[in-house]
Amino acid sequence: MAVIRAAVRKLFCERLELLQALDSIGSLAGERAEVAATLCRTVASMNPDNFLVRPHLELVERFSALHAWETISLTDLAALADRVAKLPDQLDADNNADNEDAKRFDIVMLNAQLGLLRHTPFERQRTRIIGVASALEDLGTTIPAVAQQQQLIAEVQTDEWWADVTYPMIEDARKRLRGLVHLIKHTSNNVLYSDFTDELGQSTEIELPGTGGSVPSIEFDQFRKKAQHFLKEHLAEGVVAKVRSGEPLTTSDIEELQRILVAAGIGDTDTFAAASARAGNFGLFIRSLVGLDRTAAMQAFATFLDDKRYSVNQIRFVEMVIDYLTEYGTIEASRIYNSPFTALAPEGPEAILLDEVDEFFEIVKHFHDSAYT
Repeated sequence: MAVIRAAVRKLFCERLELLQALDSIGSLAGERAEVAATLCRTVASMNPDNFLVRPHLELVERFSALHAWETISLTDLAALADRVAKLPDQLDADNNADNEDAKRFDIVMLNAQLGLLRHTPFERQRTRIIGVASALEDLGTTIPAVAQQQQLIAEVQTDEWWADVTYPMIEDARKRLRGLVHLIKHTSNNVLYSDFTDELGQSTEIELPGTGGSVPSIEFDQFRKKAQHFLKEHLAEGVVAKVRSGEPLTTSDIEELQRILVAAGIGDTDTFAAASARAGNFGLFIRSLVGLDRTAAMQAFATFLDDKRYSVNQIRFVEMVIDYLTEYGTIEASRIYNSPFTALAPEGPEAILLDEVDEFFEIVKHFHDSAYT
């Protein structure tokens, strides 16, 4: 039951992010309405007499009405993720193991949709989805429900399907396959689900040398989400804009960032120390939240985007790195030797960039080092 509840909470938060992503692109109105309606139904099913729900009744009652979802601010999204996502709902009373498998599959599919909408790599999710389809195909046609989806199951495993994939295609596949995934574990020793575990788990503590304190993992995750929501509302302002620009940060910049967060009621000495310990330093942590300005990244790699000098595959490879930097702010050199970059450069960047690889890594190093104080 606790695992299913964690998956439900995760799904709610993923749908909030999906709603924000759909709002940012300003299209797919029908798909946006469907996501909003699902979120609304979830909130509306929450029992106002439940002692867990009562402290958050104002939010629950407001977002039980569909019109409240028509336009929604980042502040409301943050409040829903922080306070409402964790509340019990009565939308789905079928809390069994089969339902848990379906919800975990939903999470993977929603993450793939987010990657597609944000133009960020989602190779990990694609690999999982193909693995599920392959396992379903192995079940054969003896199970009528699986046999009915054989064409889709086969198509999902092809490069052609993914080359032209759209948000509605992923959503259609999610709806048609989610009810089948529970069949897999009975024939595959649960191998496909070994990496489907939810990010939420038991609280662990991080010891902070020199502070004498520790921050529970879940508490830190909440701090991170609050900080990210706040900073993304102020991307164009002062020191936050400087973080995104890729300019070197000074000690004064870091102090200013911490002062801003404290003034907003987000974070303290212990959480700032935990953030620095996890990311390497506080500047890297902040940039991981706000990403890198795409224009700045493209300007830095401008030489590599010259189609008269570089091949299509070389340019696509560099654009993948730019996509990653735009989303995550920095990238470790070792990360470039792994998926999704190996899809274009299976033998590493040296094999695709040849004599220019040193210049390429100097740019990568600059964006990493510029976040140090």
